[in-house]
Amino acid sequence: MLEHGGRLRQAAREYGIAEAEWVDLSTGIAPWPFPIPAIPERAWARLPENDDGLEQAARAYYGFEHVLPVPGSQAAIQLLPRLRRNGRVGVLSPCYAEHAEAWRRAGHVVREVSEHEVDHFIDSLDVLVVVNPNNPTGRMLPAERLLAWKARLSQRGGWLVVDEAFMDNTPPLSLAGQGERPGLIVLRSFGKFFGLAGVRLGFVLAEPRLLRLLAEQVGPWAVSGPTRVLGQACLTDSAAQQVQIQRCAEASQRLADVLDQYDLTPHGGCALFQSLACDDAERLHRFMAERGILIRLFSHSSSLRFGLPAQESDWSRLHAAFTEYRKEFP
Repeated sequence: MLEHGGRLRQAAREYGIAEAEWVDLSTGIAPWPFPIPAIPERAWARLPENDDGLEQAARAYYGFEHVLPVPGSQAAIQLLPRLRRNGRVGVLSPCYAEHAEAWRRAGHVVREVSEHEVDHFIDSLDVLVVVNPNNPTGRMLPAERLLAWKARLSQRGGWLVVDEAFMDNTPPLSLAGQGERPGLIVLRSFGKFFGLAGVRLGFVLAEPRLLRLLAEQVGPWAVSGPTRVLGQACLTDSAAQQVQIQRCAEASQRLADVLDQYDLTPHGGCALFQSLACDDAERLHRFMAERGILIRLFSHSSSLRFGLPAQESDWSRLHAAFTEYRKEFP
């Protein structure tokens, strides 16, 4: 399995620091989880049903009629490659590594391409996968460019798969409302923005025929009853969503300013994280971990991703660690 952020227990063992004493900035998950609603007993006792209001709430939230709930967008990432005969797949990289891995495992020929290479290769591709905003770089591509790529792909029955796991903070930039276009598949993650990654919920937005095929792969009762109750409550709480959008935006900008203050100017980011590439990435990662601050290291690109601190004490520890680092490594 590929490595991901959030391995706090492993870090606690490696560095001999109790889990409760860490500041975990290793994920791109909002550090302020939405409140858990009261879960009725029947949600636990009965098999889930699809007419409980979750799909309706998701349609209103994403502004699109055709949605399929899945047990985390990761499930869709792994299952979508099964819906096409083996072909040529481009993955706009670097990005969330599970995309390329899933298509390779399903037998497709995968080419990881940079942004400036897409136009050169797209007419030879059957599928193009884009993460937007990108993880871990934060790159955001305009809708017009993505739809132009989709138009070229769809001429040959191809797909554009857009993973919008980090899009909730910037809904006007989403392609969610364009999902009726044949060949466009939009993936949305629930846990990151709502701060509830543990519930494992995501949504796929696409034309009905494709959603029916994907639903057959996902199987019945894939999203648990309690998760459906919780998801509906969060998706309909527009007031809390606006608070979360503002809170994340302010914290992300503050984080960028802090990094810049210590000569670690981010090379990219979005409302849920900041990223930077630097020659001393591994040294800085270990230095912070030794002080109970976990950040995400990408060794292959000598880069780091910082999630959002949750409270003022976390910011204070971050400042203290950076100050100490700069004294030792000016």
